[in-house]
Amino acid sequence: MRVALAVEYDGSAFCGWQRQPHCHSVQAEVEQALSKVADEPITVHCAGRTDTGVHALAQVIHFDTNNERPLRAWTFGANTHMSKKVSVHWAKAVPDDFHARFKAINRSYRYTILNRNTRSGLFGDRLSWVNQPLDHALMHQAAQALIGVHDFSAFRSADCQAKHAVRQMFKLDVTRQGQLVIIDVMANGFLHNMVRILTGCLIRVGKGEESPDWLQELLKVGDRRQAGMTAPPQGLCFIQPEYPGAFNIPNFRENLTEPWLCMP
Repeated sequence: MRVALAVEYDGSAFCGWQRQPHCHSVQAEVEQALSKVADEPITVHCAGRTDTGVHALAQVIHFDTNNERPLRAWTFGANTHMSKKVSVHWAKAVPDDFHARFKAINRSYRYTILNRNTRSGLFGDRLSWVNQPLDHALMHQAAQALIGVHDFSAFRSADCQAKHAVRQMFKLDVTRQGQLVIIDVMANGFLHNMVRILTGCLIRVGKGEESPDWLQELLKVGDRRQAGMTAPPQGLCFIQPEYPGAFNIPNFRENLTEPWLCMP
């Protein structure tokens, strides 16, 4: 049988999602827990790999198993065998043609910036920090140039292994809630470090270092070397992927009304 799960995790405790031989990853944590519940080795596939320090609210994964268990066992049983930095929200039996990565029609991220003079002593692992005032309205204006289908070569890391840089951006909103500047982004897929690079560019616009037209110019040039810094990973949270309605996968985005959903 094939089972899908939604996993929430604090990325500061792991070296990213993907299993690696030299450090502890979220994938390794989840697989060892599910293997204990299944009483057999389990390999999971995720909707979108996250880097070191990046968090997730509802990372959707799937796995195949020969040993059927009640759905409650996949949720609460797995949570029993994992650290408190990882939690399974729900488990759902899915058809064999479901794939967490290849069936996703979009993915959403949120980047949260603490914009005040002093850094946070309490939420440092969940927030990025910019001490210079940011004009979120200018940032939002600049971001709208990225909506649509574009070649995002200027916003991919040198280590990106994607075959091409064309992606469709559905949403890129910049808002402010008090001292927090929040960037919500949705696309059909993302390049390596794409959200963090475009966030670094938006920060330069927000500081007044670049005009709102700068991001459109970067799209045309397609040169990563001309773009801004890669923003720190702490402020980034993978919200969720979305799937065709036939799979009936729960939608966490409907409840995403407050920035603290990606904070403690």
